[in-house]
Amino acid sequence: MALSGDTAAGRLAIIAGGGLLPSYVAEAARAAGENPVIVALKDESDRPWEGYDHAIIGIGDFAALDGLLNRYGIGRVVMSGSVRRRPEWREVRPTLRILMKVPAAIRTLLSGGDDTVLQMVIRLIEGNGRRVVGAHEIAPDLLASVGPLGAVAPGEDDRRDINRAAEAAETLGRLDVGQGAVSIGGRIVALEGLEGTDEMLDRVAGLRAAGRISARRRGVLVKLCKPQQDVRADLPAIGLSTVLNAGKAGLAGIAVEAGRSLVLDRAAVIRAADGAGLFVCGLDRDLPGRGLE
Repeated sequence: MALSGDTAAGRLAIIAGGGLLPSYVAEAARAAGENPVIVALKDESDRPWEGYDHAIIGIGDFAALDGLLNRYGIGRVVMSGSVRRRPEWREVRPTLRILMKVPAAIRTLLSGGDDTVLQMVIRLIEGNGRRVVGAHEIAPDLLASVGPLGAVAPGEDDRRDINRAAEAAETLGRLDVGQGAVSIGGRIVALEGLEGTDEMLDRVAGLRAAGRISARRRGVLVKLCKPQQDVRADLPAIGLSTVLNAGKAGLAGIAVEAGRSLVLDRAAVIRAADGAGLFVCGLDRDLPGRGLE
């Protein structure tokens, strides 16, 4: 199929942060006959993007972003990948339209919670008639489904830990802080903050090694969408590194929200989890037993 890059909804742009997700979204877009433009965030995106129309812009450079989207006739935008830091105020280059909203827009960008910032960025992008779409709309195969993804299923003790960690993750998300929590033996031992999931699991492994956590009880990691989250940006995601770090932390498994979480490199995730005897499952907070019984 020829890649004209034009659809009734306009050409697609992928704002690419770090990690694997932008690559999966770009490949899925290509497979659907699109010719996406990659907007790689400076010091965040970690691949070269040969073979795609692409440009590198600073994370706070809204003027450059607006010009780029105009130049390529962009009608739809996907925000994907991780962002490790907020821009300093000196790095923010607003458009005239954003200047009319200063200082509120810049204050939100620099000090708001992640979800608050993402909602503001979505509003700014959509202000010129473009539409922000979720990564899962372009790559729906990445969404987690209800129940075990591999051969291992959570046991009764694991389900109790899942319920406990899910309660903590939901509360944490409502505060717009993070998406993940770890429960071991019914005790919340870690909450995800700015460090991200992998570093949180490193912390759990350190606590386990120091004898601060029981060696007999395994525990679980749960990642949920924030209750107020706009699902077009920053859906919870797990990948191979999540499984490997959960294993190092001595956990029994991982549970993510079905339909609102992404599983990257699913085959490798299932293979590693099955090999380590860990479960990876999707839960639904609206189903009896969260869909796990």
